Amino acid sequence: MSTSDVDGSLCEHLDGCKLGKISDEDLFKQPPPLYGDCPICFIRMPSLNSTGYKYHTCCGKTICSGCCYAPVYDDQGNEVKEKKCPFCRIPVPYTVEEGNKRLKKRVEKEDPIAMHNIGVFYRDGKHGYPQDYTKALELWHRAAELGYAKAYGSIGFAYENGRGVEIDKRKANHYYELSAMGGEVIARYNLGNNEKTAGNIDRALKHYMIAVRSGYNKSLEKIKEFYTNGHATKDDYTKALRLYQEYLGEIKSVQRDEAAAFDSERYRYY
Repeated sequence: MSTSDVDGSLCEHLDGCKLGKISDEDLFKQPPPLYGDCPICFIRMPSLNSTGYKYHTCCGKTICSGCCYAPVYDDQGNEVKEKKCPFCRIPVPYTVEEGNKRLKKRVEKEDPIAMHNIGVFYRDGKHGYPQDYTKALELWHRAAELGYAKAYGSIGFAYENGRGVEIDKRKANHYYELSAMGGEVIARYNLGNNEKTAGNIDRALKHYMIAVRSGYNKSLEKIKEFYTNGHATKDDYTKALRLYQEYLGEIKSVQRDEAAAFDSERYRYY
């Protein structure tokens, strides 16, 4: 992808971004799930990244681990041996080059997830892309403006760690807030950690509670730690356990369990 593929106006975001004030009322609302329901089984998508779901470059659909594992059948009900996308039935790409080609086509269709993923490749210098933090940030801003909350989290991480920009904790926190409000659980967890470090235990606990309801079990561990150290009550910990169980009840399915039992490294979803 050349520089011309990215809107140069987005570079304005990389310098002196004007940060708007986000109210606590908006910040501490329980957000909708980042990906909603799986488009095949219509069960809530797991929040566990990498193994709980997979983005498909052919159709741009994000599909749960259970449906990715399940066999694909043709119109006559025969199992298709060739590996195909469970949604659009197009054969999966077998080379990095083919995968990149499909991603670029998705970017041309204004697909924010594809934009974000290519940004990650630029950040890490992987899959045939040179390491280029500026291009990564440009793509993430573009994806965020199209509504992909995870992209805001990537921008926040860049500011927090000085990846392509000067370290700016205030901006990092702002982008984490935008990401968390859109349902990105890792950004929400990061906000909790930042508040904990600052000594704002009540605010940290609120973030961790929201992340628990969104399925992030590391937040449950933090609340347990708070309870053990006397920073949270028994009722707080009990509530956190209940919220996590509610989440599990919404995402569990026989098909996902079968996938996880077959290969937990590829299909574990909680």
